[in-house]
Amino acid sequence: MHTFRRSAALLALTVGSVASLPALAADELHYNQISLRAEVSQEVARDQMIVTLYTEEQNTDPAKLAADVSTTMNKALAQAKQVKDITLRQGSRNSYPIYDTKGQKITGWRERAELRLESSDFAALSKLTGELLGDLKMGGMDFAIADPTRKASEDALLKEAVSAFKARAQLATDALGGKGYKIVNLNLNSNGYPQPYMRGPMMMKAASMDAAPVTPEVEAGTSQVSMTADGSIEVLMP
Repeated sequence: MHTFRRSAALLALTVGSVASLPALAADELHYNQISLRAEVSQEVARDQMIVTLYTEEQNTDPAKLAADVSTTMNKALAQAKQVKDITLRQGSRNSYPIYDTKGQKITGWRERAELRLESSDFAALSKLTGELLGDLKMGGMDFAIADPTRKASEDALLKEAVSAFKARAQLATDALGGKGYKIVNLNLNSNGYPQPYMRGPMMMKAASMDAAPVTPEVEAGTSQVSMTADGSIEVLMP
């Protein structure tokens, strides 16, 4: 009986020693490891212009109202399609009732339809916008970073972020008196690519039949975008 107890104790000690090996290996894995962060940034031009135009009408006959709105939008679409390098998107279209002063009886209907125009050719889109303002109203003017520009800036920033991380890693290694380092992990994240920069509705008068269309003045500006490199290194000591 005593022999069995001694054997069981010895077995438990042996198993406990083996179980501690992974924990010891984990401790050794993180020996001389430090976490680092590097960030680089640049100003990127907002090179995509987005204009939202709309028509809003009302009528006591909802069918005629819908037909009138469709006629106005179809005319604008046909005109916009004649201009190169402009992307057309039909926005929201909503119809809702108009009630009397007591809010009980429907006296008419109002409908609103939007047209969204996008282009990197600011001059062409500005000119088209001025022409369309004869029939439509300005809902807003936005500026964004076009996808090709965003990708190009991300690629450039990625290289800069990695170089900045390596420079910081070497600086930390030298400060610790190490003979070198190896990268354990590295995460790269971009940020600062904003949603379209929205300007408020522009108060512009529609051009009369005998007057030249009004061309909106535009100034897109830039956005600061950045790339961060987060990771850890293991410093190799002499």
